[in-house]
Amino acid sequence: MRRPIAVASSHSRRLLTSGVLLASQSLLLTLSAAPASADDARTPVRGTAYMGSGVLAHEGVQGRPADTRATQTEGVDVSSHQGNVAWPTLWSSGVKWAYTKATEGTSYRNPYYSQQYDGSYDVGMIRGAYHFAIPDGAGGAAQADYFVDHGGGWSKDGKTLPGVLDIEYNPYGDTCYGRTSSQMVGWIRAFLDRYEERTGRQAVIYTSTNWWKQCTGDYSGFGPTNPLWIARYASTVGPLPAGWDVHTMWQYTSSGPTVGDHDKFNGTLDRVKALANG
Repeated sequence: MRRPIAVASSHSRRLLTSGVLLASQSLLLTLSAAPASADDARTPVRGTAYMGSGVLAHEGVQGRPADTRATQTEGVDVSSHQGNVAWPTLWSSGVKWAYTKATEGTSYRNPYYSQQYDGSYDVGMIRGAYHFAIPDGAGGAAQADYFVDHGGGWSKDGKTLPGVLDIEYNPYGDTCYGRTSSQMVGWIRAFLDRYEERTGRQAVIYTSTNWWKQCTGDYSGFGPTNPLWIARYASTVGPLPAGWDVHTMWQYTSSGPTVGDHDKFNGTLDRVKALANG
């Protein structure tokens, strides 16, 4: 004898459907709340790079230099990470020159640029601006134009240092921005040539020896014309990239007083003024 097939009531069917929907919604909420992958967490937002961020991440801290202020002049470099900077405090501590990040690529401008650039000038510092290079974006000439058009110019007033090309480890991806050594050298040359064309000054090159060797093949052609700002968090400057016998500036720490990034100019304050005057 066949047993009758049980038919669920409409009430039971509604309960079953509701349960399925609730379970699905719960799963969706769980997935949406899941943390980002490790790669996502490590990759900063475009525009947030700053001078030395890649150097610190790739090369670390190996020491601190001895105090030699008799022959070197203390400076700082700042970006949006520092916000509004206490320039009088820095001036009182002996800092006499400063660089402010102005631009990155062809789309980012430092929102604190005016307070930082003008504020350092107002307390008496000799100051300049720097551009964080993104060689896998627009060409070198286009980025030089963007830099000059948004704070990276130069004037012979005795208080304005030449612009700086910050060319270092890529914080957003491939270390050398997906470029061969010859392509990287070509990109740098295009930036430097356009900057000189626009301002009449040779830009300073900021880099680390290790990055320069890896990504330009230790190219030596810029040494005779462009001052070198070397990045190395150690007790000494260490070996320099090919083409330079001496450095002009040295970023020696990312954990200094008032603002983290502190630098030493390789000479007295008179030499800082000479660089500003061209």
